[in-house]
Amino acid sequence: MSATRPFAVVTGASTGIGLELAKRCAREGFDLLIVADEPAIEDAAALLRGGGASVEALNADLATTEGVDAVYRAVNGRPVDALLANAGRGLGRAFLDQDFANAKRVIDTNITGTVYLIQKVGTDMRRRNAGRILITGSIAGFIPGSFQAVYNGTKAFLNSFAFALREELRDTEVTVTCLMPGATDTEFFRRADMLDTDVGTTEKDDPAKVAADGFEAMMSGTGDVVSGIKNKVESAAANVLPAELLAGQHRKMAEPGSAKS
Repeated sequence: MSATRPFAVVTGASTGIGLELAKRCAREGFDLLIVADEPAIEDAAALLRGGGASVEALNADLATTEGVDAVYRAVNGRPVDALLANAGRGLGRAFLDQDFANAKRVIDTNITGTVYLIQKVGTDMRRRNAGRILITGSIAGFIPGSFQAVYNGTKAFLNSFAFALREELRDTEVTVTCLMPGATDTEFFRRADMLDTDVGTTEKDDPAKVAADGFEAMMSGTGDVVSGIKNKVESAAANVLPAELLAGQHRKMAEPGSAKS
């Protein structure tokens, strides 16, 4: 990796939005450390290298402090110009029917691992007074997520955390941007066991477009971006509608067995 090229770390980069974010970083001249908790991260690295980017891949469990420590060791003291904290995990079905180990893994991946990595890398950015942080939140964070209760709760945390951290860093040259997509055409719904739901089977947003919106907002230092007109309308409505009504609406989308025939 070159000392003269900017350096980006992208988590959850094996597929979906994370891979598209890594592709955009590569096209914009970044050297990359890409991370995911599956061997497919090596395939993603090969794809990115095929486009001429300098890419290091790491298979690490970002639900654990040990996994995050491995990421930080792989940074190896290099200045991180951009941290794209995208790793996330979903989980469908009623909370009381879920295996708690699976629910805990969602919390540990989406919240604990994410904030731990941001603190480690962000501390170095603040010391240098330079850097960009992109956090993948979600419009789901605005909505009580019936049959996705833990997932939506983690995204509510991330949306809030991103704005709070941005304010704390207001007087520095470190920027924080929250990307808030809606339902996107990725592996998310299959992995979350939601293919028998309405939201799991309807048309979804293009992950490349979502990633482009997030990358451009990060580079411009914008505080947040909701990707897609439909999602902008939904997020605006969620800010004024009663929580009970929103929870009922979400049930129609996410309750198992409600998929359209």
